[in-house]
Amino acid sequence: MEICSGLTAETNLVVQESDTARSSGDETLPPVLSTPRMVALMESTAHKAILPFLAEGQSSVGTVVNVRHLAATPVGMAVRVRAELLSVEGRRLKYRVEAWDAIEKIGEGEHERFIIDTQKFIQRLETKTGSRA
Repeated sequence: MEICSGLTAETNLVVQESDTARSSGDETLPPVLSTPRMVALMESTAHKAILPFLAEGQSSVGTVVNVRHLAATPVGMAVRVRAELLSVEGRRLKYRVEAWDAIEKIGEGEHERFIIDTQKFIQRLETKTGSRA
């Protein structure tokens, strides 16, 4: 199957203490959904949009993230993340990503992913780790 623009995916999450800025930073930070966790949800949602269309042995990796975190979301509140594939340029995929909590939009931006051959990718990593000696 061919990957075409217009594909979408959504992910839902109820914010837990482990998802907060305080949990990933230090105790002086507020107990709200952290920006890194929101971005990770956006990335995984974008990957989820194309997953049914990837050939065996393929995956995707994030290469660009340009996101604004617009509003804080407290522990216990639901978050919905949506990714829409805007364009396909060879193996490069460009997305619009957005996130909302129960009250308002909390994040928006652009994300790029690149389709990889998993085996070749792992071989490159093994070569890289072998060169540390």
